[in-house]
Amino acid sequence: MTVSRGRGGTWVLVMVCAIYFITYMDRVNLATAAADIQREFHLTNTQLGYAFSAYSYPYAFIQLIGGWLADGLGPRLVFTISGLIFSAATVLTGFVGGLGSLVAVRALLGVGEGPSLAVATRVITNWIDPARWSLAQGIAHTFSRIANSVTPVFVAALILEVSWRGSFIIVGVMSLVWVAIWFVFFRDHPPDRAAEPPRQTLRAPVRALFRRMLPVIVTDFCYGWSLWVCLNWLPLFFRHSYGLSLQSSALFTSGIFLAGIVGDTLGGLMSDRILARTGSVVKARRNLIAAGLAGSTLFFIPVVALHDLTLVSLSLTLAFFSMELVIAPLWAVPMDIAPAYAGTASGFMNFGSAVAGIISPWFFGWIIDATGSWHLPFAMSAILMLAGVVAAFYMHPERKFVEPEHAPE
Repeated sequence: MTVSRGRGGTWVLVMVCAIYFITYMDRVNLATAAADIQREFHLTNTQLGYAFSAYSYPYAFIQLIGGWLADGLGPRLVFTISGLIFSAATVLTGFVGGLGSLVAVRALLGVGEGPSLAVATRVITNWIDPARWSLAQGIAHTFSRIANSVTPVFVAALILEVSWRGSFIIVGVMSLVWVAIWFVFFRDHPPDRAAEPPRQTLRAPVRALFRRMLPVIVTDFCYGWSLWVCLNWLPLFFRHSYGLSLQSSALFTSGIFLAGIVGDTLGGLMSDRILARTGSVVKARRNLIAAGLAGSTLFFIPVVALHDLTLVSLSLTLAFFSMELVIAPLWAVPMDIAPAYAGTASGFMNFGSAVAGIISPWFFGWIIDATGSWHLPFAMSAILMLAGVVAAFYMHPERKFVEPEHAPE
């Protein structure tokens, strides 16, 4: 099956998959090392929640300009600069001396990774056939979930061999290798289409586009709330709630993230197949997104109500699978709405998830410290998944964005 619309498109998709893998490994490695870091620095769960959230403060606001810069300056340059920043931040995490420096380097990581998903969407828009946009997004996000699944076990092994500090240094060097390959080999457009695209500018209709994307932003916030909870807290959830070892909690966490691999790929395949059969982006995007969020709502409820390890693990696995059915069609929506400004529009959308990343890790830790329950915080995930179902019906991916100067009187 061909997804590219220019020579080298498959190779470019491989590079996009690699950056999804690397950036998500950089995001979740702290969750695996958190118990050792918490013990060494004598942190409460609320303080650890602050460290988790620190990443998302700059990450959220850079969403608003990262895609815009990619639309204007091109993804090659933007990814090179941002990659150098997040690679350095990961290495520096191995040298932190307490909560303050940990928060600082995690914030720097957020600065570097802030543009990443929006820039990748610009790359997909440039290099991939529109009929395969959702599939390409699904494949790329699958590699983020492979990273989620592999990282707990991989980092746990590194911690046992070289300490938690050494694990960050090794992962940071891996990131630098990708940056070098990207800078040397990637080009913004396929060589046989380089003369076709109009010259990019930084004059996107930002205000009008942001207003148009608001329902998509809200939907992504609801999805992102639970994503950040899972990325940051699952290893500690299993260790503290069930007394599992580092290795066992890593295995349970990896098992749940494996469901995301299936969900990401299946969501992309289903969305593009529905689009091909019906010609309706409403059915292919909105309806699939709403169904996935609704399923996740149902499966989060047993996590709150039950305490059996097997049943809770199964419920979390099904909830995460349902969530990940959403991600490919959701990331295709900005390209459906505003293909000319796909980077900017997707950056706006991911602002919602990033804001959730600021609030949800801290909120999760605060609820644990306040109530002593590791299950109760998942109730908010169920509530917000349901709210996301409602917000999805206001996205209207079938309505193309009309620039203000071209809008009808």
